[in-house]
Parts: sequence; C-alpha cells; structure tokens
Amino acid sequence: MKLVFLGPPGAGKGTLAVLVSQEYTIPHISTGEIFRTAIREKTPLGLKVQAVIDAGQLVGDDITIQLVKERLTQEDAKNGFILDGFPRTIPQAEALGEIITIDSAINFDINDTLVVERLSGRRVCKTCNKNYHITFMPPKEEGICDKCGSELIVREDDKIEAITKRLEVYRTQTEPLINFYDSKKMLTNIDASAVSGIVFEAFCKLFPKI
Repeated sequence: MKLVFLGPPGAGKGTLAVLVSQEYTIPHISTGEIFRTAIREKTPLGLKVQAVIDAGQLVGDDITIQLVKERLTQEDAKNGFILDGFPRTIPQAEALGEIITIDSAINFDINDTLVVERLSGRRVCKTCNKNYHITFMPPKEEGICDKCGSELIVREDDKIEAITKRLEVYRTQTEPLINFYDSKKMLTNIDASAVSGIVFEAFCKLFPKI
C-alpha cells in the first residue's frame, strides 16, 4: 500500500501516519525524517542538505526528490509506505510519479476554524518539552507542566498569526495537489474533524487489510 497523506497543518496527518504505519506494517516517511537521517549518516546528499541549511536556505526540489527516491529503494518500503510532507507541490508530485506509482492520496479534510482551534490550543513545557492542549489534553494545573512543574508556553508556530500564515502557504502551494490526484482518480477524502481514533477507524474501513 503506497500512500501519500495530504491535509493542512493541524489535520492530524502525523498522528494518523503513526497509527497506520503500526497497523499495516509500512514505514511512515516524512521529509523531516529523511533530512535528519541523511545529515546524521553524512551521506553525500545529507552533506548537501546540511550545507543548504547552514546557509539559511530552503532545501530545493532537486535534492528533496533525490532523497525521497533514495529512501523508497530501502527494504522496509518494498511492500508500501506513507509519504507525509511530500509531495508539497505539483512539480514534486509529477517527479514522484516518475519514480513510483502510488495507490492513493489521502486528503484529511478539515476546516480552517478547527485547525486554528487545534493548533492555537497547544502548549509545550519549556523545560521537558511535554505537549499539552488546553481543550483536549490540559495539564492538571493551568500553565504548569504535570511532569516537571515548569511553565507551559505557546510555540511561535502555534500563535494565531503564524497559523494563519501556514494555512495561506498550504492553500497556495499544497492544496492544488488535491485536484492533481483527484484528476488521476487517485484521491480519497477522509473527514479529519473527529478525534484521531475515529479518523483511524474510517481509514481502516476504506483500506481493509488484505
């Protein structure tokens, strides 16, 4: 089962990818994970990525595509995989199509209001980095970490202004992928507004294990 996970920030793609990876025994592959591994192992591509990052620049499509291609040749991906965070653009999707044929692109559909609620409610301990949510997973004492007693803070990425900007970038750059895969009859939509357990059940019904 070769899958691409789509959806805006806050849709729960990462959480669902972990659940699906465990249930179907296929790797969850994110571009962040690929970059970190390549850098840690000091591969030729990893050294290129490190140089780009050190220069304060964004890793370009050419290097990203090469890294993804390299990762998909590994043994654990031979029976399937979940791509999370790639492709982000139409050119990346076209390049992926030249490397391998995916079975389905899953669009985890959620409205912007709920995305803002989910992300703006996140809190993180400034000392031990434990995550909380003021609505879904609040600490026992408001603003204080249950684990170490330190102050909980709002990450810069989780402030309203940053969330709005991230959604704008997603709508401009990544949302066109929904039409791209839909036109190829490869798109599956799943309502991501429910809690992760219910969304996972919906996924399993659409993609029963063989």
